[in-house]
Amino acid sequence: MIVHLIDGTYELFRHFYGLRRGTKGEDRQLGAVRGVLGTVLKMIEDGATHIGVATDHVIESFRNDLWPGYKTGAGIDPTLWAQFKPLEEALEAMGVRVWPMVELEADDALCSAALQAETDDRVDKVCIWTPDKDLAQCVRGDRVVQIDRRKNIIRDASGVRIKFGVDPEQIPDYLALVGDSADGFPGIRGIGPKTAARLLEEYGSIDSFPPEVIGENDRKDALLFKDLGDPSGGCERLR
Repeated sequence: MIVHLIDGTYELFRHFYGLRRGTKGEDRQLGAVRGVLGTVLKMIEDGATHIGVATDHVIESFRNDLWPGYKTGAGIDPTLWAQFKPLEEALEAMGVRVWPMVELEADDALCSAALQAETDDRVDKVCIWTPDKDLAQCVRGDRVVQIDRRKNIIRDASGVRIKFGVDPEQIPDYLALVGDSADGFPGIRGIGPKTAARLLEEYGSIDSFPPEVIGENDRKDALLFKDLGDPSGGCERLR
């Protein structure tokens, strides 16, 4: 079987703002919900049998206590927020498994589901439908892959390596060094993608960096950012 794991929050945002561009800012009633349901229905019509969708009921999580600049729900359009619950109810009515996250994030649910599916002998492949850089760490060979629906790109482990210059397991370290504006942490000043990939290739994880590589204060920040960008931390809380 193939397990499909969908970032419902991303899909709602994608359809909501995609529709706005086409309607000159006028919001159609539950337009984003209809768009996401159409996408999922097309997957079912194409043969998908095992689908899970994770959504965020709130954006904040335990990570906001670790870093004050971490992403929040501030500024999200109320019309968009109002479509989360109808989407979840409609998906459940279709027989799709839904994980509405409250204390943790949708990324945490997707990571946990991917880890469980990967170890199930009945599962032939796991497809994680999101462009989120964080989830690239869940990719394993060509058994667990990440799919960017908007760009129509499928990334296996070699694809992750080509894009980021590091293996999937090193993505939390990589993002800790270069930063992740989507999650609200800046990374380490002066370290870009190429430098980050080179350092990780030479020294391994940030935990193994000699003190002189980035300095003790930057190393402490990097280790914090690594925790912020690592959904496996949320996976542990889900167990």
